[in-house]
Amino acid sequence: MMQTEQVMEGKRISSWITLLLAAACGLIVANLYYAQTLVGPISAATGLSSDAAGLIVTLTQIGYVVGLLFIVPLSDIIENRRLAVLSLLVVVCALIAATFTPNAILFLTASLFIGLGSVVAQILVPYATYLSSEEQRGRVVGNVMSGLLLGIMLARPVASFIASLWGWHAVFALSAVIIALLSLLLSRILPERKPSPTMNYGELIVSLGALLKQTPVLRRRGIYQACLFGAFSLFWTTAPLRLADDFGLSQQGIALFALAGVGGAVAAPIAGRLADKGWTRFLTGLAMIIAALSFLLAYLFQGNSTTVLGLLVLAAITLDMAVSGNLVLGQRAIYTLGSEARGRLNGLFMSIFFVGGAIGSSLGGWTYAHGGWSLTSLVGMILPILAFLYFLTEKRA
Repeated sequence: MMQTEQVMEGKRISSWITLLLAAACGLIVANLYYAQTLVGPISAATGLSSDAAGLIVTLTQIGYVVGLLFIVPLSDIIENRRLAVLSLLVVVCALIAATFTPNAILFLTASLFIGLGSVVAQILVPYATYLSSEEQRGRVVGNVMSGLLLGIMLARPVASFIASLWGWHAVFALSAVIIALLSLLLSRILPERKPSPTMNYGELIVSLGALLKQTPVLRRRGIYQACLFGAFSLFWTTAPLRLADDFGLSQQGIALFALAGVGGAVAAPIAGRLADKGWTRFLTGLAMIIAALSFLLAYLFQGNSTTVLGLLVLAAITLDMAVSGNLVLGQRAIYTLGSEARGRLNGLFMSIFFVGGAIGSSLGGWTYAHGGWSLTSLVGMILPILAFLYFLTEKRA
């Protein structure tokens, strides 16, 4: 029997379903990041010039943003399980195309569709809140987001490791198999959630502008996270360059450094639990301060000693903790605004801070080229400071 939104809203979600959704989000979103460490060999194999190699990552990100704006809102009018499975089938086809494509144009097209379909992760996160009761919502979001963040953080080192053993084609082939199996599992395990739409798709898309204008919490939380995610993207765009230039680390060494960021994912479930207890405002300010201090640490201690490398690892962990914790706080805040628009709210929120991440990546390349690590760490510190100054204008509830 079809379960309606009204029936499912407020039920307690089982630990098994939470774990499945967390793993699914991690495996899906990892597809956005596999290519970042494989740009070199992919460019050589497909005939892309060094100037155009960045399109591999850029088009994946463009596809993701388009999906956030035009596919995620569909979760407010279309049965969620079916929408998720159909989108995952798009990812599977795109991954297969990326595995066997003989030229750059087809690979770049596949990259665009990989990003487009991977927005399923942002359908599953709010879907988890429909299955959870109000008192467990923060914890559930935190646990699911932990899986998503682990996928982001592990994607780069895992891709490097697989490519070193079997070549870059194997990364996309293995992911295609995993996502296909995941699609089958989700179609069999997840309960249905059929929303009660009050508008058609055209009206739904037009309503995005009105939602953004009429929802100050969405705008504020989006800007907070855009600043922090911009700092995060700036750090992880430039840190591999510094590791190679100053410490002489190989690709394997850089992959091991990237694993340090995994430690930051522990902040997501902790932030979710504390948010359920009413600590959202305090933790938001704390996240911004920790992010700024992470860059201050990286700025003050420079050089190429083992001690400096250890402090850089510490900065990576604390920065990732700040960003992942604040992400959960932001999502929990917007999920309390109303169930009928939760998909659109999540799509807008993710779009805003994903744009911040893209700006951070661009700033990272520019600052490192023109001012080295000193300028990069200073700009990275400014972003969370700006978020904190804006945070100080927030009225207390």
